[in-house]
This record gives sequence, C-alpha cells and structure tokens, in this order.
Amino acid sequence: MKRKFVVVGTGSRAGMFIKSIATTYRESCELVGFCDQSQTRMAWYNARLVNEFNLPPCPTYSAAQFDQMIEETQPDTVIVTTIDAFHHIYIARAMDLGCDVITEKPMTIGVPQIETIYDAINRTGRSLRVSFNYRYAPAYTKLREIVMQGTIGSPLSVDFSWMLDTRHGADYFRRWHREKHNSGGLLVHKATHHFDLVNWWIDSYPEEVFAFGDLMFYGQKNAAVRGEQYPYTRYTGEAAAQNDPFALFLDQDETLRTLYLDAEQDDGYVRDRNVFGEPITIEDTMVVTARYRNGVLLSYCLIAYSPWEGLRVAINGTKGRAELEVIETTAWLKGQSGGKTSEAADLAASKGAFKRTQLRVSPMFGQSYDVPIPLGEGGHGGADPVLLEQLFAPTPPADPYNRAASHIDGAASILTGIAANRAIETRQIVRLDDLFVLPDRVATTVESAR
Repeated sequence: MKRKFVVVGTGSRAGMFIKSIATTYRESCELVGFCDQSQTRMAWYNARLVNEFNLPPCPTYSAAQFDQMIEETQPDTVIVTTIDAFHHIYIARAMDLGCDVITEKPMTIGVPQIETIYDAINRTGRSLRVSFNYRYAPAYTKLREIVMQGTIGSPLSVDFSWMLDTRHGADYFRRWHREKHNSGGLLVHKATHHFDLVNWWIDSYPEEVFAFGDLMFYGQKNAAVRGEQYPYTRYTGEAAAQNDPFALFLDQDETLRTLYLDAEQDDGYVRDRNVFGEPITIEDTMVVTARYRNGVLLSYCLIAYSPWEGLRVAINGTKGRAELEVIETTAWLKGQSGGKTSEAADLAASKGAFKRTQLRVSPMFGQSYDVPIPLGEGGHGGADPVLLEQLFAPTPPADPYNRAASHIDGAASILTGIAANRAIETRQIVRLDDLFVLPDRVATTVESAR
C-alpha cells in the first residue's frame, strides 16, 4: 500500500518534495492533497503533475480547509512548506489529526512555537522529521566522519564562516524573509542549517550564546549612504530597474510569473520587492560566539552580500585540525536559468553540485593531507537525493552518520539563532536553558515520518 502525503504551502519550497514523490518514489508514495492560500499556485503544481509526470491532479484546499483536507484525504504524513512563522500551526494540528509530519527548516521561529510543537508530540506521540538536507551532502558528511573517527581528537573549537552571494543572499531581501516576524531573521531561517551542522559534527548543543548583527548593506539607508537611489518598491514592471543588478523580473520567467506574479491576486504576496526598499527588519551581517555543553567554543559569521557563495569551517581538536572549504555552484533565479523555465520551476531546490570542495586534515605533529570527498549529484551538493531517499524510500539504507533530524535537533538549531537574536537586542550573553531546556542526549534516533 502506498504511503499518502499532503503538502501545505505550495510555493517554491514544496517543489523538491512534490517532484520526488511524483517521479522517483511514485510506486510507493502518493500525493493526495494540496493546501495553500493561493489557488493559482496549487493549480500550477497540479498542471505539472498532469503534464510532466502523467499523474492525476490533487484535490486542493484553502488554508481554512486544512482539517477538511485531512479528513477527506486521510494522509499518513503532512509535508509543511509554508512561511516559517506558520510551521508550528500546521505541525501541531496535523499531529492532533493523527498524522506524522515532515517540515522544511527551520522547524519554527520562536520559543512559544517550539513549546507548541513539543506539546503536540507529547500529547499525540506522532513523529516530526526536520529536513536538514545539508547533513546529507558528501562534503559535510565526510567532515562528520573525520570527527567521529577521532582523527583530530576531541573537538575544542569551531571557526565557521558562511557567505551568501549577491544572487542568493539578495533573494532573502526580496521575499517574505526580510521581515523578522515571518522568518526569525537569517540567524534562524538560514543559519539553522549551519548551527545544526555544528551540533551534529561535534555531538553537542550550545549552552551560552552572544552575538552582534546589523543591516549594513541592504536597505534604503545603506544605499543612501553610498549615494545610491532605488525609488521603486518592486522590480517587475519598473523601467527604472532595468539596469539594477539586484533586480528580479517575474514576468520574464514563465515559472516565476505563474507561481508568483499571477498568484498576487490570491494573497497579495509580492515576490520581487526592492532589496534597497522598506521595510527590512532582518540583519545582513552577523557574528555569533557560543560555548557548547561539551566545552567547545564556536566562532560564526554570516554575510548576505558576498561576491561568491560557500563556507569555510575549521574544527580544532586535541590531535589536530580539519579544514573544509566549499564553493557552491548556484542556479538561482537571476542569470543562471538560461531562460529554461522547466529548471527554474524548482527554484531554490535547483542548486546542483558544489563547484569546489576541499577537506584538509592537519595532525598535531604530522604532515597535512587532503581527504577525498565523493562527488554528489543533485541539489545542495548531492544532498537532496540522499535525503529524499531516507524520507520516501520503502526501505531506506542504514545511516551510520545519524543524519535523520528530529524535533530535538530542530529545536537545538533554531535556539542558537533565537538566543543570538536576543543577544543582539540586549547586548547580553544568553543561556539557552533560560529559553528552553533541551534533553542531554544529542544522537537522537528518529523514525522516518511514515
């Protein structure tokens, strides 16, 4: 019998899951319903099911009809890919209605919302899987393996810098993410990936967090300081924006037009707001320091306006140092699709293999050497196909790296960002236990959301 899935939130983030169920795992999985504020977006995905995948369309339901969808379609699992601020609502309600849940990262954006999710899990016994796809990228898995094997001894400190380029990074300032009440800011929405990787690499959770952060590049005031003026509120239809390198024109790409521009009549969501306009309430430049329960110290930096995208991370241990550099190849919305709307349809999920990866180990008293990293195919450096196999395959392969992320992992990663946001506001060190008390055990075994 096929496992049945419904999707709530049919923007770009749903694409990876919908395509996977409709193609690779169609013999064992079935889509039985879509739920969204926009009938236009749901119709767009249904057109893909019919025209691209030779499947029947799914019944569609408005946001107010979520309970009705569950009652009529009887899914095993609800996939939540809404705006981050709404995740907890659908996670908890799905569980109360008897479903397991898979949610996009971040799990949610605030402490009260974490409590809502935990209460639902404790009340219902249902499972929650947080889709941290970066855990499954060969480069990050290999670093996990190096640490697990004791190659550099016990970890003592982590130095981590992540650069978002001016295509990907700017896109957070065009979309709903730019307002912190929607996304928690980049320290929650984006850095949840990065904090989760650190937690997973070193098998611990943060204890204390301090941070600085500010809006230093994007926004109207910063543009004015540089003598730049961008008077338009959005890009599409603005002749004055034709030469703006940050502009995104929804009417020039069939997917963006149908998925977003045509859908504005449904919910008023504007996908192409000016990155130098108002309001923007998130930061674009952030530095975080943290002390972990096992004593490890973290130094972390995130910027959203780099000329290139990727990371540099070093883990220092009692027996040496492991250094990883990743330069990502991005296929984002502007300038990379070559006008091929079929590829643009996957939007954020369309990132392919990394451009370059290098992992170097330096023993304390020995010769440094490079560690080969297997090539990965598919989105996020080869991570997405591996994650999707774990989520949807009838019998996924054993995973010695414990990459499956539970609600505990989901909470641990966002609590670092929540604490960092609070430290930015108060200029005080924040103890995570004062926000929410996590279990001591890190290597949590979770059931696949089935």
